[in-house]
This record gives sequence, C-alpha cells and structure tokens, in this order.
Amino acid sequence: MADRVAALAARKAEARDAGGEAAIERHHARGKMTARERVEYLLDEGSFQELDMLTRHVASGMGLEDSRPYTDGVVTGFGTIDGRKVCVYSQDFTVFGGALGETHGAKIHKIMDLAVATGLPIIGLNDGAGARIQEGVAALNAYGGIFRRNASASGVVPQISVIMGPCAGGAVYSPAMTDFIVMVKETSHMFITGPDVVKTVTGEDVTLEELGGAQTHATKSGVANFVLADEKSALDEVRYLLSFLPSNNLEEPPRILSGDDPSRRCEELLDVLPASSNQPYDMKKVITAVVDDGDFMEVHATYAQQITCGFARIDGYAVGIVANQPQTLAGVLDIDSSEKAARFVRTCDAFNVPIVTFVDVPGFMPGVDQEYGGIIRHGAKLLYAFCEATVPRVSVITRKAYGGAYVVMNSKSIGADFSYAWPSAELAVMGSSGAVEIVHRRDLLAAEDPVALRATLVDEYEERYATPYIAAERGIIDDVIDPAETRAVLVRSLDLLRSKRETLPKRKHGNVPL
Repeated sequence: MADRVAALAARKAEARDAGGEAAIERHHARGKMTARERVEYLLDEGSFQELDMLTRHVASGMGLEDSRPYTDGVVTGFGTIDGRKVCVYSQDFTVFGGALGETHGAKIHKIMDLAVATGLPIIGLNDGAGARIQEGVAALNAYGGIFRRNASASGVVPQISVIMGPCAGGAVYSPAMTDFIVMVKETSHMFITGPDVVKTVTGEDVTLEELGGAQTHATKSGVANFVLADEKSALDEVRYLLSFLPSNNLEEPPRILSGDDPSRRCEELLDVLPASSNQPYDMKKVITAVVDDGDFMEVHATYAQQITCGFARIDGYAVGIVANQPQTLAGVLDIDSSEKAARFVRTCDAFNVPIVTFVDVPGFMPGVDQEYGGIIRHGAKLLYAFCEATVPRVSVITRKAYGGAYVVMNSKSIGADFSYAWPSAELAVMGSSGAVEIVHRRDLLAAEDPVALRATLVDEYEERYATPYIAAERGIIDDVIDPAETRAVLVRSLDLLRSKRETLPKRKHGNVPL
C-alpha cells in the first residue's frame, strides 16, 4: 500500500504542475497567478477539495496523442468562502493555453451540475484561448453544454465570472450569461473577434485593450460589473460580493451586524440638497448616510452613471440600492441606464435581496438617437423588472419625480410596498416651467409682461402641484418624512416586509421586452 500511496502522490504532483515549470514561470512573469494559486487565494485556507484532478483528454489526433497532461487545463472542485460553501472552476493557461476541449468541458459541466444540485454559488475563473481547435466540433459541443447549464442555473444559484486573461469567441458567452463579471485591468480581455479580424473585415485599427479591455467593458459596453487593479483585488471583490448574496434562491442573504444604530438620525441629509432644484448633488452621499457604516458596493460604477446600483446593508440585512444620480445628466433615464438598472433589479429579485430606490428623476432622455435606439423598448425593461419583482420594495423620493420616469422608478402604482417622500419632493407630470408653457401658452402670448407672468405661474404651479402633499392626500405615497429619519424609516419598513409573500399566477415565464 505504501508504494501505491507514493505512486498516487507522484501523479498528483505531476497534475499540480501539469503545464510544466517553464510555462508556469512565463505565467508568473506576466504578473498572473496560476489556476491553483487563484483558487487557493479565493477560498478559505485548507478548504479546497479538488475533483477530477487526474482526468486527461481523449487522444483525438492532430498532434495531441503524445500530450495528455492531467487536469486537461482546468482545476475544479469545492471549498468555502467565509465559511460558506461554493463550487469553483479555474482554467489553467499553462496547459494548452487554457483552451477548452471535450474533457475540459465535461469537468466544468460536472462542477456546475454539482453546484445546482447542492444549491451553491458557482465561480468561474476564466483564462483560456477559446475552443481547442484540435478537438473540433467536440469542443464546440462542450461549450454548448456550459451555456445550457448557465441558463438552467440562472436565478437558482449565483454565478460569478472572473476574467483573468483572454476570453474570445464563443468563450465570452458563458460569462455573459452569468450574474456578475469581474475583470482585471490590462491583463483580462473579452471580445468576439480579435483586432486582426476586425482589421481584415472592417479596416479599423484597434488595440487589444481598446477592443476588449477591462476599461472598455466597464465604461462603454457595460459588459463588466467590476474592474480591479490586479488579480488578488479581483478575487477579494468576489468574496465581498458573495457576502451580499444567498447561496441559492431558496435562502436569504446572510445578516452581518456592524453595530451601526438602526435608529440613527442622518442629520447631514438636511443639507444635502442644493438651494435650486436645477442644481446637481451627489446621490451617493444620501446612500452612504443611510446604510450601515456608509458601506456601499457599487455595481457597474463607471457605466451609465446617471443611475447608481449596488449592494449595502441596513440593520445588517443586505439590500439592493437603485438611485438616480443628479450629478450626471441630471439623473435622467436613457437606454443604457434603464438596462443597467433593470438587470440589477432582476438579480436582486432572483436572490431575495430587498430593493430600496432613491428617486430624483426629471424624465427620460429626449433625442433622435434615443428614439431610434429604442428608448421605448429599453425603458420598458426597467418598468418590467420592477413590476415583476416580488421582493420587499421601498422607495424614497428626494426631489424630482416627473412623468413616466417617476412611475418606472419603483412607484407605488407598479408595486412598491412603501413609498416615502422628503418635503422637497416634486411629484408632477413634468417640471414647472414646461408645464406652465403648455397649460398657459395663450395667456403668456397675450400678456404685456410674459416674463413676470411666467414667474408667477411657475410659483403657483410649484406650490399647488409640485409638492409631495397632494400625493400623500391620495395615498400615492405613504408618508412625507424628515430626511434625517430616512434610515430609521427604512429599518422599520424593511423589518415589517421580511414576512412578505406573494403568490403569482402559474406561467412558463414572462416575455420581458428584450
């Protein structure tokens, strides 16, 4: 038996260095960790149980007969993060460049099936060159199996993709189907076709970083949810993100108490709004004042910045925050911000994370480009997401709440459980100036001093219509609150809603306006 144990140890040692010392050294020289080093850093120390370590690909010709390294280029298994179980796979760029073949794909299929069967998050550390050309259609078939499992697991267990290197062609679609994508500056790339193909087909000159780098996907395409400076920071971000999520859709996110007083007054909110309603302010100051210890994990922080989405805690319980950002484009809703928020709302709803909205929205973005780009369809995605959501939903209107955009931003009429307003809230079909121009057009044209009359009519409109009190009289909002009491009101409201249950009509699925 001792001889057999020694032989086993030798095989496993070979598997741990499957790419060879030279390949590992080149990998380290690029400032990158190996597949195993990433897993060991991500998971709690000593918790990783590797699976299928001794697998090898089926010899399929085209130069692979004599090269059958253990693991076949992907490390799979399970372990814990902060004591909570997770499943993980990590592609090994030192073995076949991390390219996916039949056996490689089968290992990923197996760990994904295990994650769904046991109700555990699945984390994919992607660092591969796409489909293994030598294995032909078998490699493509393996990708199809991953995609199908991504779809089946969606909304059942959290799926997180970390891009640690190249991710090209069909390989990008699995991360795109997961809940969150984390990228690393300068070393991770995602694209359907590379710069050379783009040059050949379109004549455009573009660098790898410009085409599919982390900053590109964080600011222009919206593909990346988080961008970090290095691999360790990216893996730390994954651990932090998981703290806001349950292990599966039948559980609640963990409660983490920080000692922040739930009834704490937020006196700084009394001075957060500028004197003029046309002046910007930073909505993140409102968010950080209200949540536990000012801790706000923003998602898509550099994309469509006129709306901000992210995770926080209120009285220790995880919440999803969706808030207009008056500091960027006055907080207006457009195509990109609507899609960004809709995706986040649906993610929160899938994983039992209550949603809190802070509303200061002047409307939807006007313009030919927006209309031709489908603002109607894209704006409807956010409307649909809120209407469909069954988690506790609380809305706080801080200032402007105009027109259809107010309705879309989690209003009482589309199912918000509680809707509150600050005394500064302006609930109206449109802004006072625009309303006066339409309603009193003839009077203004006939007036001897239209400027003075306009000013008078605007003041009358604001006093009579653009206040929260008419909405409060009709029960359209539940209360007008002291801004300093916002945190305490949210704590009480969310505490009540923890027992909320909804029974929905039976259906296969809704038809979201994609």
